[in-house]
Amino acid sequence: MNTLTRVNYFSKSEVRIRANRIRRREIVRRQRIVLVAIITVLLSIIISFGASIMIKAQNNDVEPMVKYYTVTVVHSGDTLESLAKKHYSEEHYSSFEAYINEIMKINRLDAPEELKAGENIVIPYYDIYK
Repeated sequence: MNTLTRVNYFSKSEVRIRANRIRRREIVRRQRIVLVAIITVLLSIIISFGASIMIKAQNNDVEPMVKYYTVTVVHSGDTLESLAKKHYSEEHYSSFEAYINEIMKINRLDAPEELKAGENIVIPYYDIYK
């Protein structure tokens, strides 16, 4: 049975109904494609807008402080307190004693008096990120 006789098999209204159904499916398919495209564009706009807000929210006036370490040679007459005073920062330590304790811990010292001339000692300090 070829398609011409098959078309003749259906009435004109059935052929029209079938053609309308195919057209509606095509319209719905196009509408879905447009909807997905619109949603994609809106999401990209929202994401870029949110990113720009977050970038603007960062304050450029704040300079980040970072903890650094320096190695210092102990000279005769140097004490742990005299070396620590050069790098101590009140805003980063609760007290000068806490800073001394950290230096002792880093250098594995049991007492501040254990320093000897000629030794190297590691001292932490804070400075602006470079």
